Amino acid sequence: MTALRIYAVADIHGHESRLSRIRSVIAAERPDVLVAAGDITSYTGADRIIALLNDMPVPVLAVRGNTDLARVEDLFARHPNISPLNLTGISVNGVPFAGLSGTIPVPFRSRIGIMEAKKLAGLASLVTPGTVVVVHTPPRGILDEAFGRFHAGSKGLAKMVKVARPLAVICGHIHECPGVGRLGDSLVVNCNMGGGKGGALIDIEDGCRVTVRMLSNFPS
Repeated sequence: MTALRIYAVADIHGHESRLSRIRSVIAAERPDVLVAAGDITSYTGADRIIALLNDMPVPVLAVRGNTDLARVEDLFARHPNISPLNLTGISVNGVPFAGLSGTIPVPFRSRIGIMEAKKLAGLASLVTPGTVVVVHTPPRGILDEAFGRFHAGSKGLAKMVKVARPLAVICGHIHECPGVGRLGDSLVVNCNMGGGKGGALIDIEDGCRVTVRMLSNFPS
């Protein structure tokens, strides 16, 4: 019987207090892997933040978000405890992961938006019904309502998820919408850490049974 506990976080935004909270949760909950779904840094000070992420006591899988400059991808690659997931497939305890760095919605501009179709096709080629997909942006219409006024997720990602049917999608980006949703056959988890939230614990058993516990209530 395959079992995997994921601690999923997004939108650390360079706050060392959030990294300290992550370390405390890891000590208490003993996950097998930490997944960081983008906006780990906040444009500056990336070297220290990525070094602290690398020092976590479990392996780290990571993608960049819109506040992570391109050099953050190189920092991932230089730290042995961090596995970059951008257009890459990795297996942990028999569970496959695949990811995509960047943001792909409107209205938040990002260079990846220009290449959305190509990037999503590359991601789709890595996805099976048992895959956990890690992206920064939610799929359109699921946990993506920005400022309580409009949906800011990716239409292309939503279409890809419906067709490829991954086991789960881990995302962040929209701070107002932490939680768990469903898109077709796929579970969607927005694990952002904005406003005192603590991310999500995701347990997978037998490669198909998924339970999620959202964590909250700590100083941001």
